[in-house]
Amino acid sequence: MLTELTIRQLGVIESATFCPGPGLTVVTGETGAGKTMVATGLGLVCGARADSGLVRGREGTATVEARFSDVTATVLSEAESAGGQLDDDELLIVRQISSTGRNRCWLGGTAVTRAVVQELGGELVTIHGQSEQVRLALADSQRQVLDRAAGPKLACELEAYGADFEERRRVAANLDELRATAQDRAREIDMITFGLDEIDRVDPRPGEDEALRAEARRLQDADDLQALAFTAVTALAGDDDPQGAAPVLTLLSSVTRSLEQAASQDLSAQLLASAAKDLQIHAADLAGQVSSYLADLAADPTRLEWIEERLAQLSGLTRKYGHDADEVLAWAEQARLRLGQLEGSDEQIPLLEAQFAQLEDALGSRASRMSQLRAEAADSFGRRVADELTALAMPHARMEFQLSPLPKLGPWGADSISLMFTANPGAEPAPLGKIASGGELSRVRLAIEVVLADQSFGQTMVFDEVDAGIGGGVGLQIGLRLARLAQKGQVIVVTHLAQVAAFGQTHYVVTKASDGEVTASNLEQVTGEEQVRELARMMGGLDASSSALAHASELLRQTAAMLSAL
Repeated sequence: MLTELTIRQLGVIESATFCPGPGLTVVTGETGAGKTMVATGLGLVCGARADSGLVRGREGTATVEARFSDVTATVLSEAESAGGQLDDDELLIVRQISSTGRNRCWLGGTAVTRAVVQELGGELVTIHGQSEQVRLALADSQRQVLDRAAGPKLACELEAYGADFEERRRVAANLDELRATAQDRAREIDMITFGLDEIDRVDPRPGEDEALRAEARRLQDADDLQALAFTAVTALAGDDDPQGAAPVLTLLSSVTRSLEQAASQDLSAQLLASAAKDLQIHAADLAGQVSSYLADLAADPTRLEWIEERLAQLSGLTRKYGHDADEVLAWAEQARLRLGQLEGSDEQIPLLEAQFAQLEDALGSRASRMSQLRAEAADSFGRRVADELTALAMPHARMEFQLSPLPKLGPWGADSISLMFTANPGAEPAPLGKIASGGELSRVRLAIEVVLADQSFGQTMVFDEVDAGIGGGVGLQIGLRLARLAQKGQVIVVTHLAQVAAFGQTHYVVTKASDGEVTASNLEQVTGEEQVRELARMMGGLDASSSALAHASELLRQTAAMLSAL
C-alpha cells in the first residue's frame, strides 16, 4: 500500500506530499491545476519512461519519492535481491529526472536501473489512465484480461506452457544451427582427421626435434670434436711419445708425493697434501670422462642420414601444426577434443528431433487445455461485465470474447482473442477498439476491474480520469464501484466528477497559485467543511452559495448511505 508520495519540481507542482488512505482516496482540482501529476509521479517511481519536459525550470531536477508499507514477501524478496532494504518496515522508491534527460532510480536506498523498479512497480501499483484504455483495444491486452478472468488454473497452465514454448524455441534454434552447419562440420571433420592421421603416421615425441638437431650437430662436427677431446686427454694422461710434455696426472702425482713427504715432517703441510691428493683424484676422473666422450665421438654417417630424414618428417608437421614437436602434439590433443564435439553434434540431431517432437505434443496438449479454460471463462466473465455496464448506464451493452485458432502455436497458446462489444440493442458486437467511444472505454475498463477485483487484492490501483466523457448521472455508479474496489485494496482516483469524489474516504485537492510569471500547484487534504466546499465547486456552484453547499452535503449523505449498503 502507498503511504506517502512526495513530488518536487514536476510539472506545475513545485513541492507536494500526498498521503493516501488505505481505502478510496480521491484527487480533485481545477482544470490545469496538475491533478494528473499525481498519477504521473506515481508512474515514474514505478518505472514509467521519463519526459524531461516535465521538469520545472530549464536546468532543474524533478524528484519523486514513494513509500510502500505491507509489501508482499515476493516484492520484499525481489527488492532484497536488488540490494534494497526496508526503512521502518516501508519500501522507499526514488526517481530523479533532470532537464537534460538523465534520470536515476533508488530502491530501498540502493541505486538500481529503471528496469528493476519497473518490474517491481508492476507488482505494487496498477495505473489505469487514458493510455490504458487505448491499450484495452489491443489484442494482447484483451488476451491478458481474459487470462486474468480464467484465474489461477489457467495461470499455472500458462506458466508451464511458456517454459515449454521457450524450451522448444531453444531446441529448434539448436536444430536449425546443426542442420545449417552440417556441411561445414563435415569439412572440418575431414580436415582434422587428415591432420591427425598425418601426425599419427610420423608419431612425434615430446622434444624429439630439438634432441635430434643437437645429435645431428654433434655427428656433423665429429672430426673436430675428436681432435679437441684427444688433446684434452693427452694433456691430462699423456701419450706414448717419450719426448712429449709431462701430463697433468704425472705432475699432480709428483706434487702429491712432495707435499705428503713435507707433511710427514711438518704437520702444517697436511692440508696442502690433502688438497693435492684431491686434485689428483679429480684430474683422473676428468681424464676418464674425456676418454669416454672421445670414444662416443665416432662418426656415424648412417645415423646422421636417418636423423636428417626424421627431421624432414617432423618439419612437414611443424609447417602446418606448430613451431616444434611439442606444439604439434598440443594441436593434436585439441583437435581430438574438437573432433569429438563435431561428431557428437551429428549424434545430437536425432536426439533433438525427438525432444522437439515431445515438446510439440506437450505444447499442443497444454494449448488445448488453455483454450478450454479460456472458453469457459469468456462466457461467465462477459455476462458479469455486462451486468456492471448495466449499472453504469449501459443497459444494452454486450461484451464477449471471440476465440479463433492461430495458424500455429504462439507464445500464449493456440488462440487469437478479440474482445467484441456493442452498446446498442440489436447491434452485433464488433471489435472494441473500433466502435467504443472514450467514455464507453472508460466504463468497460472500470467494469472489468470491478469483476476482477479479487485478483488485485492488496495492490494499489490508480484511476486517472476514469470518468472522462461521462456525465454526472453515471458518476454515482462509477464512484460506488470504485468504493467496492477499495474494499479489496487501496484505490486512488483522479477525478473531475463530484459524484465520484464524494465516495472518497480520503480527499486531496490540487490548488494552483500564480505570481504573474510562474504558476505552482500544491496538494492539500480536505475534510469536513473544506470537502463540502470542494464538492460544491465541482458541481458548478459558487463556493459561498448556500444552495451549492447544501447540494454538496446532500451528495455526501447520499454516498454514505450507498456505502453502508455495500
